[in-house]
Amino acid sequence: MKRHFKWDRTYINWGMTAFCVVALSLLFYFAVRNISVFGDFFRKLVTILAPFIWGLVICYLLSPLMRFLEERVFLPLGKRLYRKNKKGGAGKFARVMSILFSEIVLLLLIAALVYLIIPQILSSVQMLVQNSGTYADNVSKWLDGLLKNYPELDSYVGGLFGNINANVGNWLETKLLPQLGSLITSVSSGVYGFARSIYNLIIGIIVSVYLLADKEGFLAAVKRLSYAVFSVETADKLRQGLNFVDKTFMGFLSGKILDSLIIGIICYIVCSILKMPYTLLVSVIIGVTNIIPFFGPLIGAIPSALIILMVDPSKCLIFVIFIIILQQIDGNIIGPRILGSSTGINGFWVMFAIILGSGLFGFWGMLLGVPVFVVIYTVIQNLIIKKLKKSDLPWKIADYKEMDYIDPATLQVVKKASVRKEEIAREKALLKSRQEPPKD
Repeated sequence: MKRHFKWDRTYINWGMTAFCVVALSLLFYFAVRNISVFGDFFRKLVTILAPFIWGLVICYLLSPLMRFLEERVFLPLGKRLYRKNKKGGAGKFARVMSILFSEIVLLLLIAALVYLIIPQILSSVQMLVQNSGTYADNVSKWLDGLLKNYPELDSYVGGLFGNINANVGNWLETKLLPQLGSLITSVSSGVYGFARSIYNLIIGIIVSVYLLADKEGFLAAVKRLSYAVFSVETADKLRQGLNFVDKTFMGFLSGKILDSLIIGIICYIVCSILKMPYTLLVSVIIGVTNIIPFFGPLIGAIPSALIILMVDPSKCLIFVIFIIILQQIDGNIIGPRILGSSTGINGFWVMFAIILGSGLFGFWGMLLGVPVFVVIYTVIQNLIIKKLKKSDLPWKIADYKEMDYIDPATLQVVKKASVRKEEIAREKALLKSRQEPPKD
């Protein structure tokens, strides 16, 4: 009599689990041992897909403008032009025109940057380099006049400049001259990188047109995929999380760009009135660096002040005072009105996010560190609140400010003031009992 073998589902599951754990461990070990290979592959993949990444970024940045033009301008106009057309002619007209005008705005901004701002900045930099000797003499004469009134500093400053000249000469002989060949190679690679960036930008604009034209279709495909892979509850949470990420990034980036544009324009107007040298160059530096939260004003003010110091030292102090006033106005009036509460975290965490982001990812980490940290901070905060609510514990941060401990019986917060009152009452009762005469 033959006995049929019965498969035990429990052992099969345990076997598959063990196999997956071993396979993933081997893959992780292989990845760690060959991390440089994976890094090179990832960089090559990013280089290949760079035009599509540019297209996604352009699409993301132009979406609010396209939505505004479509809903407020071209859709009402299309409904008037296509009254008798019942096949959605007004919607197609609005979509095409809003995409066209959005891309035109982008191209106009690029053209303004290329034909108006960049040539003037290059001419300012060229003039700055050509007149560097004269500017050095101006600074030297200004220092000589300043040190006449403070002779005790003369020897110290002379020794300081002597050390600087010796260090600069040593750097030229030992560092710069031997590396001229690599410098030429770097310049060549920079030219190639610039040409590659132009190519990526052109292809990216074309990709953004396709993405904007069928934005709802791409989003619907992503939603369908999420609901196919995850459960309904997980997909809904994922959708809500992505909406929050989109709101955080879009609010921060659009607000910061607008705020920096306003600051750059104000700086240009005031510097023109004060007749500061290299007004456009200084204003561009102040406006661009203002995009970086917290440290941006300092990063932009230092090189701008040095440029003005070399040309006209007497106006450098005026410029520094103006920048301090401008940044106070921006930090207390302009910035809060534009950005509102888009970050939702205090200054300590903003500084932490910028320092950590710049240390890990350089300029882009410094720029995007705050919104990324806001998302991570919000996720962790929501998990903490969810855990506290599940344990029937107080979850508001205000409940813990004056807390001494939580009563394990009632799970209620016992405040420090209440504990102190109880201690005072016990001390008074003890003191009173000591002062009372003993009963016969």
